[in-house]
Amino acid sequence: MSNHLIRVGAMGLVGQFRSPEGTIYPRGRRVVVRTVRGLESGEVLTEPDGWQDPREADGELLRAMTVEDEMLAERMDRRRDEAFEACRELLADRGLSATLVDVEHLLDGQGLYFYFLGEVTPAVDACTAELAEAYEATVKFRQFTDTLLEGCGPGCGTEDAKGQGGCSSCVSCAVATACKK
Repeated sequence: MSNHLIRVGAMGLVGQFRSPEGTIYPRGRRVVVRTVRGLESGEVLTEPDGWQDPREADGELLRAMTVEDEMLAERMDRRRDEAFEACRELLADRGLSATLVDVEHLLDGQGLYFYFLGEVTPAVDACTAELAEAYEATVKFRQFTDTLLEGCGPGCGTEDAKGQGGCSSCVSCAVATACKK
């Protein structure tokens, strides 16, 4: 087994992903990984070089992206763009002042993540619930500013915080390096 550092998600989180067969993927290779959120596409940042502990993984590296995976990723990107515009229109139609930053649709089509600045009110929640039905996905919210201000949880950036942000170590936590807590 070997771990690669891989960037995943709209916010570019970096984590260690275990390659069970020991396959080594080169830097820049697009891959399919299983995270706590589901199936996602990612980009290899580093090949295994011995510093990673194979027992400390944030998920599993399943395979290099195939032509079919790339087509699916393009479809999810189009759906993401559609969901972004649909959400902005719903917010405007209802006179809601929430600031939508981004939308992310996972490769498996199951998770639809809306990233907002500030608080997500019940009215905003109702809008995104409508979109979840339309896109047959589970809606998740991320308050972008809270994450930057607070980090992944108490003690973010320290060994004591290990695992709070969904990562196995703060070495792989993009928020920890940004907030330096």
